[in-house]
Amino acid sequence: MGGVEDDEPASKRMKLSSEELRRLSNGSTIKETVAGSSGDLMARPLQSEGGEEVVGSKGVIKKVEFVRIIAKALYSLGYIKSGAHLEEESGIPLHSSVVNVFRRQILEGNWDESVVTLHNIGLTDEKTIKSASFLILEQKFLQLLDEEKVMDALKTLRTEIAPLSVDNSRVRELSSYIVSPSYCSSVRSPKQDTLRARSRSKLLEELQKLLPPTVMIPEGRLEHLVEQALVLQRDACMFHNSLDKEMSLYSDHQCGRDQIPSQALQILQAHNDEVWFLKFSHDGKYLASSSNDQSAIIWEVLETGVSLKHKLSGHHKPLSSVSWSPNDHQLLTCGSEEVIRRWDVSSGECLHVYEKAGLGMVSCGWSPDGKWIFSGLNDKSICMWELDGKELECWKGHRTLKISDLEITGDGKHIISICRETEILLLDREAKVERFIEEDQPITSFSLSRDSRFLLVNLLNQEIHLWNIEGDPKLVSKYRGHKRTRFVIRSCFGGLDEAFIASGSEDSLVYIWHRGTGELIESLPGHSGAVNCVSWNPANPHMLASASDDRTIRIWGLNNLSRSVKQKEPPSNGIHYCNGGTRD
Repeated sequence: MGGVEDDEPASKRMKLSSEELRRLSNGSTIKETVAGSSGDLMARPLQSEGGEEVVGSKGVIKKVEFVRIIAKALYSLGYIKSGAHLEEESGIPLHSSVVNVFRRQILEGNWDESVVTLHNIGLTDEKTIKSASFLILEQKFLQLLDEEKVMDALKTLRTEIAPLSVDNSRVRELSSYIVSPSYCSSVRSPKQDTLRARSRSKLLEELQKLLPPTVMIPEGRLEHLVEQALVLQRDACMFHNSLDKEMSLYSDHQCGRDQIPSQALQILQAHNDEVWFLKFSHDGKYLASSSNDQSAIIWEVLETGVSLKHKLSGHHKPLSSVSWSPNDHQLLTCGSEEVIRRWDVSSGECLHVYEKAGLGMVSCGWSPDGKWIFSGLNDKSICMWELDGKELECWKGHRTLKISDLEITGDGKHIISICRETEILLLDREAKVERFIEEDQPITSFSLSRDSRFLLVNLLNQEIHLWNIEGDPKLVSKYRGHKRTRFVIRSCFGGLDEAFIASGSEDSLVYIWHRGTGELIESLPGHSGAVNCVSWNPANPHMLASASDDRTIRIWGLNNLSRSVKQKEPPSNGIHYCNGGTRD
């Protein structure tokens, strides 16, 4: 839409004589009608003949408002003749005559006259009048300084702006401009008139925000209403999950179930034991998995499918988790009460081993800038390390459990860990303030949303709780349906704008809920053992991965993609491509 401009046609701008303008600026009113408008100059509510005439089947849209908003949109789009014709044919002016005078005076820089006209618009709120007057006189003050009329600027500040008592701190700031040599010594350039004209348009835009919408329709009002309607339709769409789905004004928006990844496109079989954990990289180009077989695997996500890139060996115990560096160039792998290893993703080389004498690591994570790593230890402490292995800080006490997840918020300020059986610690490491999420049931795992505002908590009683952790933690929603009796089952956020919740389950299914409504929308069969962990590709809302005790990883996609994912070479690296299994 852009800024406010003097985009109304000549016939719609005021055709007033100098005498009429003089009388208006002196506080008089003009009784004569003007071209392209009706009624007098006072901005009283505009009504069509017959009173509050409405349009639309619901009877809630007032015709006058509807026509004025359309006219405003036409002018803003540059359709000047069309806007003028709409006003003329409908007999409904976009603005009253006095508002047209006011707009013209602002754009032409007639500051004193515009202040007088402002009082004639018919505003009843004295605070609004003073605030609008302040903006206008501020512009006058700055223009006088720009023209090096310092004494006139000072007089305007003392006798016109200050008595309004609107913004004393701004008044002091304006007064500092007078004594600032750098401001007063500025040399006029040919571009200054252009800059001043732009500032007048900006001023008119600011005034529009102050004045009631019945007086001056806000810029982009029609666009705002249409966007609002589309967003409401999108939010109400249970299966909305596509960046490519173009929302149209021609019909109501509704996605189908086919937007949810429910087709097993690939089965990855390179692990030799239960697969406990997996996680896509931030850019979605890689997938890392860890297993009871004491190895981790880096998989590469290609257009043709997911392929094995590196198998990482060196741990002597099962691997409980992995963590991607912020730039996805490095990967941490954590052995169960063992060590943490840092790997180069490109080469598969182990860059460093983090260990502490007599203690074992139970979780790992990165600082958002990638300069430090964090680890939970089996003595219930959390440590922060430099990349070279130097320990920087250690938080002792009940900070973590032997089986625990570890997350660091996007701003790097908060460390999140399960500190007791039914409590999650949110530690502000800078302010040294602790907050807690308290549950009634034992906590088995959790997952942090991409924006660090929400936490997804898995409980022993087969419930998943969604918490808002901004400020005091608040329980937002609950998700039920999956099975968990013996093992650690992990869930995740996912889909477009993380609008869905996915979880593993001990009944060999992958469960998907709508995040907002809590409604279960999919339960995906295919695995032959408990599904321990799921991860949704952050760069592709149509790709979901699941890890299972059946030693496999399944890559889920859309039903209509199954034909496009074809192997170009014979199966290798433990990768199997699926063709069937389409669900109803």
